[in-house]
Amino acid sequence: MPIRITGMNSGLDTESIITALTQRYQDKVDTNKNNQKKLTWKQDKWKELNKKATAFYNGTLANMRFSTAYTKKTTTASNSSAVTVITGDSAMNANQTLNIKSLATSAFLTGDSVTATDGSGATKTTTMSELGVTETSTIEFKIGGSDTDILSVSVDSTDTIENVLYKLKAATSSETGTSLNFNYDENNNRFFVSAKNAGAGNNFEAVSSTLSSALGFNSANYVEGTNAKIELNGVTYTSDTNTFEINGLTITANEVASGITLSTKQDTSGVYDNIKKLLKEYNDLMKEFATAYNADKATKYKMLTDDQKEEMSDDEVEEWETKIKEGLLSGDETIASVRSGLKSITTAGVDVTLKDGTVKKMFLSDFGIGTGSYFATDENERDALHIDGDTDDSLTSGNTDILKAFISSDPEAVQGFFIEFSRSMYSKMSDLMRGTEYSSSFTIYEDKLMASQYSAYNTKISDAEEALTAAQDKLYSKYAAMEKALAKINGSSGSLSSMFGAN
Repeated sequence: MPIRITGMNSGLDTESIITALTQRYQDKVDTNKNNQKKLTWKQDKWKELNKKATAFYNGTLANMRFSTAYTKKTTTASNSSAVTVITGDSAMNANQTLNIKSLATSAFLTGDSVTATDGSGATKTTTMSELGVTETSTIEFKIGGSDTDILSVSVDSTDTIENVLYKLKAATSSETGTSLNFNYDENNNRFFVSAKNAGAGNNFEAVSSTLSSALGFNSANYVEGTNAKIELNGVTYTSDTNTFEINGLTITANEVASGITLSTKQDTSGVYDNIKKLLKEYNDLMKEFATAYNADKATKYKMLTDDQKEEMSDDEVEEWETKIKEGLLSGDETIASVRSGLKSITTAGVDVTLKDGTVKKMFLSDFGIGTGSYFATDENERDALHIDGDTDDSLTSGNTDILKAFISSDPEAVQGFFIEFSRSMYSKMSDLMRGTEYSSSFTIYEDKLMASQYSAYNTKISDAEEALTAAQDKLYSKYAAMEKALAKINGSSGSLSSMFGAN
């Protein structure tokens, strides 16, 4: 940009004059910049809404399309301290008798006292030579009763007990890669060894040798690991852990006990909670849409100029801009379309087969689910669905809980209705989020179009700035010519004055 020197001869504030004369060009620059900023805010708001919509679509709504969401079962035990039960979807509704005969234990070896050749108790710093081992030797443990699956460690005469302990802890067996737990207790001068897992299959045996004897591993203080044993309905089952998986039940034995009754039945509360979760997430999403749609229009609030921002506090500027952001999707046609599409699913009927074999077209209202009174409900919550008798819903908590009663009396009818309900809504959202020329897949708004509009504003801003600069340069050029002419006139006047003064 050329250096602009003005007003030296005329005394005019040409800077202010030119700024005023080119204001319309500056306004166009500011308008395009502000429109681009508002577009960015609008994109951010849509991204937030789209994130919530896709989370609902891919999460709870997707899961509720399948029977596994409605086949929740629970099992109670007459002796809950003796057994813990996890109920799978395939478990049968039944009462069963359980006897816990024994628990799984881990093999454990308490070594003999380790004594140095001088008769003193060995410490972790005692060397193998001090234990009478004068050459390189090997410690071996057979794993699981196998003669070929061997955990082996080579030990030098200079190794201390602490060195040996480190090697033993790091060692694994030759075939199965099994390791054992090792510790050395200096207070009692003994090694302790245990299997890392319970069960007879994890037993071990120290192979007799001079080194093994010196370290106390040839001890008679060995307890074999045992398997757990239970009887369920008269049939015996064993496990190397205390957990058994039988016919859809995961049974964990905690103590030996007899005559335990396991009662498996439909978990009505679990099905109810899943349906309640589905409706809550739907309500939250619809409230987000309604809040954006019903907000005061952004056009009610003008974008702040730099001068206006300087006269306001940061909090005041943020509050003003928040009002604009909140109203950017007011009355938006896309939101209206999404809301209308989703609401249409909540009013549609579903053909359901009842437990007596008859087929009936049912609606959400048949399960005690519906929207609140139009005039008694907040504007942004009129799309929300309420469950009669829901203790967490102040609007309907006092009503009879029809849904719970239906789950108890005819769970398959409830399952049939809500599977189809979820599939219909999932399909509707798939349609609303289908990719087009103006939007990406899994997007409910025209993100591609907005990205194109953003780029277009860059061009508009650049063109407007060039037009502003050109207009300013033209005026500066004119005023510079005027200043040059005035300089000549002033120079001539000065010459005449000096001539007359000389006479």
